[in-house]
Amino acid sequence: MKLACSSTAFDEQLRSGDLTQLEWIDACARELAADGIVFDVRHFPRTDTDYLAQLKKMAADLGLSVAAFRHDGFFSADSEHMEQALEMALALGAPLLAAPLPPLTAAAWNDVLERLGEATAFAKRFNVTLALRNEPHSFAAGVADMKRVTKEADSAWLRYGPDFDALEKGSDPEELLSKTVLVWQEFDRANEDRLRELFASYRGFLVLDAAEGNAGVQSMKKAVDRIWRLSHEI
Repeated sequence: MKLACSSTAFDEQLRSGDLTQLEWIDACARELAADGIVFDVRHFPRTDTDYLAQLKKMAADLGLSVAAFRHDGFFSADSEHMEQALEMALALGAPLLAAPLPPLTAAAWNDVLERLGEATAFAKRFNVTLALRNEPHSFAAGVADMKRVTKEADSAWLRYGPDFDALEKGSDPEELLSKTVLVWQEFDRANEDRLRELFASYRGFLVLDAAEGNAGVQSMKKAVDRIWRLSHEI
């Protein structure tokens, strides 16, 4: 298993200007010693081709993999903005785009299924796999929901990117692992038993996140160090 940090976790500092996107990338490599990073669409001061190329090159120079591109509004976007999101992921060198489905109150299931069909067609064209995030009160809140989505969408370009601790009550994470390409974890609430299971059976990125966006470099470093120590105990 590899370890990545999401810019989502640093939302407060990135929005206030206390931390720039470039400084965040540098900190992930030099201070956190992470394997990879996840870009959140909300944190780009610019999205022109030159700037995206600069980010990709900087990550490569620092030995960081771009694990994914997070875009929480992707499945609610129109066709033009879906394509733009996938173009950004491609320009950044992100093999995955992570997004939740809309809330249950925002759309009908048939409409969501239609959007999924369009999204997976775009994903195939851009060669970027969609990593479905679970979200409470959405069309993908638990294991049964997520399995239904991938069954009815019937596309190799739609896989799972769960936060196991946020799954609907009664869900069994083991049922998702065969199609899981990304795992999210609140950085300050590590479930050590689950992490031990992941170290034994999962080869992708564990993404450290903070739903409140209140992580700092030092608090994240403590979490990273704790997880590395745990991995060496196994």
